Amino acid sequence: MHEEIKPNAIYTTSEVEQLLKISKSTMKRLLKSGLIKANKVGRQYRILGKEILKLVSPEVEKKAIKSYLSVKKRVIHTLNE
Repeated sequence: MHEEIKPNAIYTTSEVEQLLKISKSTMKRLLKSGLIKANKVGRQYRILGKEILKLVSPEVEKKAIKSYLSVKKRVIHTLNE
C-alpha cells in the first residue's frame, strides 16, 4: 500500500523515512546536506510534504545529473591541464 504524500501536510522524520523507505542515517544526511528542508520544532524536525515531493520528482533528478556532469567536466578539464 502506497500512502499519498500531501503537499501541505507536515511530516516527522520517522514518517518521511517510512514514506521514502530510507534509514535514519540517510534521513540525517538529507537534512544535513539540505536536500530536504525542514523546520526544527523543539528537538525534532518537521517536514512539509512539498519538500518530500521535490526530492522524489524527476525535475530534481535532472538538476542533480546536470550539476554532476558540470562538476565532472570541470574536474576532467583541470586534470588535463
